[in-house]
Amino acid sequence: MGKAILRFIRLSPTKARLIAREVQGMNAEYAIASLEFTPNKAAGVISKVIASAVANSGLEPEEAVITSARVDKGPVLKRFTPRARGSASPKHKPTAHIMIEVAAAAKGEK
Repeated sequence: MGKAILRFIRLSPTKARLIAREVQGMNAEYAIASLEFTPNKAAGVISKVIASAVANSGLEPEEAVITSARVDKGPVLKRFTPRARGSASPKHKPTAHIMIEVAAAAKGEK
């Protein structure tokens, strides 16, 4: 079993969770291939974390299954944009922590 954690990545955890839920329980090789064609910033980041978790486990991507894909909320960068008449509007720039765990596939599974 291997795991990889990417912390303080500048993307919305809400949007990243949509991608993480899709790949959970998938074969690692199949998940990386499907994320390659997903037009989303989170998809590229999560595929790299999956590749790292597979490398950490010492397994081949064909043999590994994603047991857990979790996206937690990180700190929010708060910035301000100038607006009319000397006022300002807040901008929230969220960050996320991505955790992926992989394990060896069962014999019947693949």
